[in-house]
Amino acid sequence: MTQSNEFFGNTAGGGGYLTGGSPFGSASGSPGGLGRRGALSQSLRPITVKQFLQATQAHADADWMFENTELGHVTLVGHVVSVQKQATNSVYTLDDGTGTLEARHWSDSTISQDGEDSQYEVVPKTFARVTGNIKTFGSKKYINASQIRPIRDAHEAFFHLLEVIAVQLTFDRGSSGSHMTAQTSGAVGQPSLSAYSAAQVHQSGVKDEYSHLPPVPRSIVHFMLNQPQRPEGVHVTAIAKAVGADAESIEQGLERLMDDGIIFSTIDETHFQISK
Repeated sequence: MTQSNEFFGNTAGGGGYLTGGSPFGSASGSPGGLGRRGALSQSLRPITVKQFLQATQAHADADWMFENTELGHVTLVGHVVSVQKQATNSVYTLDDGTGTLEARHWSDSTISQDGEDSQYEVVPKTFARVTGNIKTFGSKKYINASQIRPIRDAHEAFFHLLEVIAVQLTFDRGSSGSHMTAQTSGAVGQPSLSAYSAAQVHQSGVKDEYSHLPPVPRSIVHFMLNQPQRPEGVHVTAIAKAVGADAESIEQGLERLMDDGIIFSTIDETHFQISK
């Protein structure tokens, strides 16, 4: 779905970085405004059932959190224990070895049940992948599934577990593959960098002219240096998606770089160019 303001959005339809109408917050500029949503709220995170069960919510309208990390859209793989088909939705009970949960998938009234392709039908005693977000009904949590499909390749289940581990380690320790790992994981309050950011920092070497910068501003610079040179510069959407930090960290990183004279805005407040 395309937003009226695509700042931090994803015109390809794969989820945006921010969904608000102003660059780094709500229209009023309030830091606590609903317009300021981190990349995590629109990202897809692989999880286990245990992580799902341990997710908490401060209040009914708050974001779901797991170990102080926001959970937006989630995906998991499990063994289908049972399927309850109803007129408007189907309820799937899944077990992945770490726990059991329910996933609810609402039926599309525009699609004839008779014409449903059997290869996409999820049945008990098989494995399936569920993608959706966490909801509650009464006091019970469930996955509001936007998609559920059977798994035909057993390797997908193993890959999912490895992906869960990799993502969790990234949140716990920061990105691997560079000397920046120690700085990222050791700095209090510093967001983890994306795999792209870590790779760019590693390739460029620690002792470069931007080595004095904190992780996020430095990642922004390295990303911009590797982009094709255009008069309008680089849009903040591309920067945000590549760096993978939250909106506030991106904003602070850009401000730091502009204050240091390393970058400058070009045609508007959402396009930036390297000074040299």
